[in-house]
Amino acid sequence: MNWISDWALPKIQGLFKRDVPENLWHKCPACEQMIFHRDLERNLHVCTHCGHHMRIGAQRRLECTLDAGFQRIELPKSPVDPLRFRDQRRYGDRLREAQAKAGMEDAVAVAHGTINGRRAVVAAFEFSFMGGSMSAGVGEAIVTAARLAVLQDAPLIIFSASGGARMQEGAISLMQMPRTIIATQMVKEAGLPFIMVLCDPTTGGVTASFAMVGDIQIAEPGAMIGFAGARVIEQTVREKLPEGFQRAEYLLEHGILDMVVKRTEMKETLARVISLLREPVIGEEPGSELVPAH
Repeated sequence: MNWISDWALPKIQGLFKRDVPENLWHKCPACEQMIFHRDLERNLHVCTHCGHHMRIGAQRRLECTLDAGFQRIELPKSPVDPLRFRDQRRYGDRLREAQAKAGMEDAVAVAHGTINGRRAVVAAFEFSFMGGSMSAGVGEAIVTAARLAVLQDAPLIIFSASGGARMQEGAISLMQMPRTIIATQMVKEAGLPFIMVLCDPTTGGVTASFAMVGDIQIAEPGAMIGFAGARVIEQTVREKLPEGFQRAEYLLEHGILDMVVKRTEMKETLARVISLLREPVIGEEPGSELVPAH
């Protein structure tokens, strides 16, 4: 028996052993550079090398948009598995698994608070929750956010990140398209701004409904935005699609978007837009120069 290797060495190693956290480094999926986790968090999950915007969750989205002290609201319950859908697994089982993983009832979180001191109601999609797909619960969340915005006389801001309608709810999911349109129209009729921020990806029934009717349309750099996939479109039109098709920068060039804004500048931009749309202005005569009041 070698007492040094069998007894002394393990004792010494035990004295100096430290728990090392996992995932200290993250690899950017675009440039494949390694980024220290604290630097990535500090930069709001935007690559410090190439500027690639990685996906973030709904809670983190609320934290980096609203001022400290914002409040999430409890959303109304929706029917679970209304069609008793089953493919390889029961939809109810998939739903419970997603709820446990994300810590949310469905794919949207809603909160109210301020953005640099300006009141706002914010709804944020959670893409990790079944691809951010639009269910009856998601539709109810958008309606609730719209009603809250009207009640608080505050702008409505929605951050979308979705694969579209939730197939497991069939026509019930499709009915959320007109329902969410009506909800956002309610905000507009109250004279309140509806600001849409399209994140990667925003596709399918979400794009075909409320995501394209904002008073101001903003997107994050490189976000994929469209209805059908590029391959499906190419097979349908039988033509090669342009470079960058369905990316935020391409849509900005073709007038679909108003702005493409970096995540690190999003809060300041939203505050500025709200200020321009909501604060009293000097100049009452038609055609006079409108200057924001300070």
